[in-house]
Amino acid sequence: MTDQEPDFCPESDTLSGTAAANLPAPNKGEPELIVTADPDAAASEAAERIAAALIAAIERRGRADFCTTGGNTPIPIYRLLAQSPLVDTIPWSQVRIWWGDDRFVPRGHPESNVTSLDDVLLGGSGSVGGAPLPTANIHPFPTDRALAEYKDTHWCAAQYAREICSQVPMADGNWPRFDLILVGVGDDGHVLSCFPNSPALDGMAWTMGMPAPSHIGPHLPRVTINPKLLEAGPVLVVTWGAGKAEALGHVFGETRDDRQWPVQRTRRTGALWIVDEAAAAQIPAGLRG
Repeated sequence: MTDQEPDFCPESDTLSGTAAANLPAPNKGEPELIVTADPDAAASEAAERIAAALIAAIERRGRADFCTTGGNTPIPIYRLLAQSPLVDTIPWSQVRIWWGDDRFVPRGHPESNVTSLDDVLLGGSGSVGGAPLPTANIHPFPTDRALAEYKDTHWCAAQYAREICSQVPMADGNWPRFDLILVGVGDDGHVLSCFPNSPALDGMAWTMGMPAPSHIGPHLPRVTINPKLLEAGPVLVVTWGAGKAEALGHVFGETRDDRQWPVQRTRRTGALWIVDEAAAAQIPAGLRG
């Protein structure tokens, strides 16, 4: 199948969405929850699911728009995607890579969310293998340009929204719909760069500049997509380790409060969570299947 052009978003003075009743309700119902024996098994399950989602999107519409994450979560997943057998099954020339958030630092900086993709998925820094992903298919937040031109996070976020508008199909309510969004879980229950009680939880713009968090490192300004985009398309949440157990105990607890635990927005029907036994230790047994 050849590449097909997506339905571009309509011209608009503000690249933002609207309330749409037929998007999946955030923080309602229960996701599919897969509990694996250890982090290696969680990474393997996630890599298989990501590969399948990319292939399915390409077969369906000629391309796949994958919104990935930063931190430690994607590193072992990228390593598996960059090696056989998975690297040979994905038509990489038809995959586009986006980011859900980033720190306001240059590409290549140790705190950049793009660095792990460059170093691991693309085979930089001496990694074995590497996915043959065309440079033109990689769409990071334009932090390099923003910093070079002395622009702020809000400018950077707005430029990213324009790029998304030109490439990614729209879901109901004028929300961009990625074929898959991968996110991790912050120790404080944050998702993307949306921290507890973040104003991003109330916004309608597709992308936002966020101040540096004071309660958790790294203490750097951020740029992020709106958490509403986690409702507009398929979302995969992956995390592991005993350090995440307390947060997951709250997220899957009796109290639904996504202002205190923003990642709880992905505790919803249709989402997929992959966690290891250590991270799942405080999830109620009745939710673990």
